[in-house]
Amino acid sequence: MVRSMTGYGRARETLNKRDITVELRSVNNRYLDCTVKIPRAYIFAEDAIKSRVQKRIARGKVDVFVTIDTSAADVSVVTVNEPLARSYYEALKQIQSTFSLEGELSAVMLARFPDVLTVAKAEEDMETVSADIAQVLEAALDAYDAMRSTEGGKLAEDILSRAATVESVVGKVEERSPQTVAAYRERLENKMREVLQSTAIDEGRILTEAAIFADKIAVDEETVRLRSHIAQLRSMLSGDEPVGRKLDFLIQEINRECNTIGSKCNDLTIAQDVVNMKAEVEKIREQIQNIE
Repeated sequence: MVRSMTGYGRARETLNKRDITVELRSVNNRYLDCTVKIPRAYIFAEDAIKSRVQKRIARGKVDVFVTIDTSAADVSVVTVNEPLARSYYEALKQIQSTFSLEGELSAVMLARFPDVLTVAKAEEDMETVSADIAQVLEAALDAYDAMRSTEGGKLAEDILSRAATVESVVGKVEERSPQTVAAYRERLENKMREVLQSTAIDEGRILTEAAIFADKIAVDEETVRLRSHIAQLRSMLSGDEPVGRKLDFLIQEINRECNTIGSKCNDLTIAQDVVNMKAEVEKIREQIQNIE
């Protein structure tokens, strides 16, 4: 299935109390260029994200945006600085004893002193987090591929329509070409007789030479190759593999055959047909630039 290089996909899931959102968007590019934007705390997952993108996308400039909300997750831990708390406790007991003070020393009282309690972010299981991000990423890639496939289908439809037009014009060229060759051969024979009328040259030789030169303006080989290239074009567009680069090469070959026909023909009708073919080929080339 043909896919466009431009697309957008988004997915959002809550996994292990983390609200994870992944968005992808891409534009045309000759090769795959993937950029990942992810919170710094989860940068360890960047390589895994790029690896999964490479398995699903062949060409294009792809931007991946990952946002993670952990406000609902239990990701913070409280630690007690026991040596410091003990020092505070002994200091308070000494004050009580020295000044004959009454009252109980409580945990709440100790907890109010600086640095007795410390709140820190708990270490997260990197494998679990990476797996959760990958799961959401796959869903986003599915949505992204669906959009690219829809757009790719439209591109393929347009290309096939234009290829059919080119093929139709090739038929006109093939129908007109024998008449053109015959007319050119006749003119050449007459001209050779006129130039060589005072020279003793065999009539068969004149006819042979005229046929050789006339054959040089025949475009049979070029039209056969054009039809073969168009058949290849249809075959590529019906496949499942990324074909953008192959199509880019193939359209160059198609354009080359059109140019050769244009350079060989000396007929106004065929010249106009070549102009029409090249106009369609150029439009096909523009569409191919959008295909993965």
